[in-house]
Amino acid sequence: MNDVLGLVDQETMRLARASALKSGRPIMAELEAMTQMVPRDVLRAVAAKFFCRVIETAEMLDLKPAFNLLPLARAQQRGCVILRDVHEGIEKALAVISDPFDADLQVWLESVANTRLEYRLALISDIQAYLSRQEESIRAIDSMISDGSLGQAEGKTLESLTYASVSDAASPAVKLVNSTLYDALKQGVSDIHLESTPTGMVSKYRIDGVLDLVATISGSALAEQVISRIKVLAELDIAERRVPQDGSFRVEAMGREIDLRVSIMPSIHGEDAVIRILDKQAMVEEHGGLTLDAAGFDQHTLNVLRRLVQEPYGMVLVTGPTGSGKTTTLYAALTEINLGRDKIITIEDPVEYQLPGILQIPVNDKKGLTFARGLRSILRHDPDKIMVGEIRDKETAEIAVQSALTGHLVLTTVHANNVYDVFGRFHHIGVDLYSFVSALNGVIAQRLVRLNCSHCAVPYRPTDEELADASLNPEMVKDYQFMKGRGCGDCRGSGYRGRKAVAEVLTMNPELAELIVERRSVRQIMEAARRNGTRSLYEDALTLVAKGKTTLEEVRRVTLAA
Repeated sequence: MNDVLGLVDQETMRLARASALKSGRPIMAELEAMTQMVPRDVLRAVAAKFFCRVIETAEMLDLKPAFNLLPLARAQQRGCVILRDVHEGIEKALAVISDPFDADLQVWLESVANTRLEYRLALISDIQAYLSRQEESIRAIDSMISDGSLGQAEGKTLESLTYASVSDAASPAVKLVNSTLYDALKQGVSDIHLESTPTGMVSKYRIDGVLDLVATISGSALAEQVISRIKVLAELDIAERRVPQDGSFRVEAMGREIDLRVSIMPSIHGEDAVIRILDKQAMVEEHGGLTLDAAGFDQHTLNVLRRLVQEPYGMVLVTGPTGSGKTTTLYAALTEINLGRDKIITIEDPVEYQLPGILQIPVNDKKGLTFARGLRSILRHDPDKIMVGEIRDKETAEIAVQSALTGHLVLTTVHANNVYDVFGRFHHIGVDLYSFVSALNGVIAQRLVRLNCSHCAVPYRPTDEELADASLNPEMVKDYQFMKGRGCGDCRGSGYRGRKAVAEVLTMNPELAELIVERRSVRQIMEAARRNGTRSLYEDALTLVAKGKTTLEEVRRVTLAA
């Protein structure tokens, strides 16, 4: 710590101020650039110079917000917050800021609060994480329920989702839908579940592949109005409540347009809705590009994957359950091999990411454009490489196999539990196994494993019972660096934040092809695949546990023990 303090001396701060005046950047940012220190270390060093304490998200969540002194909307605008700290019956008002050099902000806070403030320093990301949690908890569901005037849903689409638009909505149903969508987009949710109950509705978010209960909404009338509002947005029949309906709509949020797919399902208590969020730019913005590196595969898997997708012809299959990242992997592969010299065409249901330089065709069953019919048409369009969103039937499978045998590279997905179940799946739908294995280059089975939150993860030691459940023993894990998240504001208390792909990759060779055509047992095929270098999903996931990236509990949730 003394070394860190020495890097931020009075002369360094003076230079940073001068540079900030010229560049218009915050002084804290200039200090980070000048000292080459990480933001949290700069914050601690500056806090020591100002004789001020640093506060983190977890500690902020233990205190109550003083939104009567500084409303949430203003706190979000200025990137600060006022908290109440009660100790031994004495209450203090703590102003949490990210830049101690911003004197104007401190003067403004004193005038707005009209009370004595003690200052704490925090990273702007910690403040934003705290405000996001508070915003979620004050969606004003109670006020929606108490407001009996249910107005008509307005408009066909949501032009813009902001905190102001959520607050200004007149109808309780509109406000609830808007606030749910707004919060879900900010939290990085993949699916929103609205489930009817005998007394109203519950809302759940799927974050990092796991459902999380968010709120319980009382009142059957309000629940019906919420479903009707969603139907109006998706241009569905609000009078039809007895059959499933599917639709879509688009919102503008965070400076971009985001597509939403809607599924309405009748239930014994009314209707349930699931909204799938298709944020086409999220991965590009997070990782700087849609590449195989961004998916998080280890280096060995990346090397094999790249070798498979760079073959001039043949079929590459990606398999796994819904939500395991299959389509994203194929998109990343297409992006890497799209060098402008080949005609690449995809047929998908729906098109989830827009890829420049690639012809993308959406399936339209209502108009007769199925995977099979579209794939036939694609072959007349002089393609070099083809991506088929999913193989669902015999006709599509046979055309894909023939395409791979006639000089095209075909990338596609199929639902199966592991790489070995793929052969049984194709045999079951009636595809000739000899043609299939002749066309097949390789199969990738993948899962997405949640990662420990980097902010709150701490070392831990699993019990002998936990090790036994994972088919391990103390001797096998003596070099493991076990880590586990305690739960904080950054990870919504779950202990996990973000996901990483794990995979088992099977590459074809003559021995495997012979065993598959002869319909030998899965055990024999597995033994031959292992000799060929195939590593199981479970073994791949355990390497993340050994590095402290995830937990045994999470690995058991998404994979089967070897």
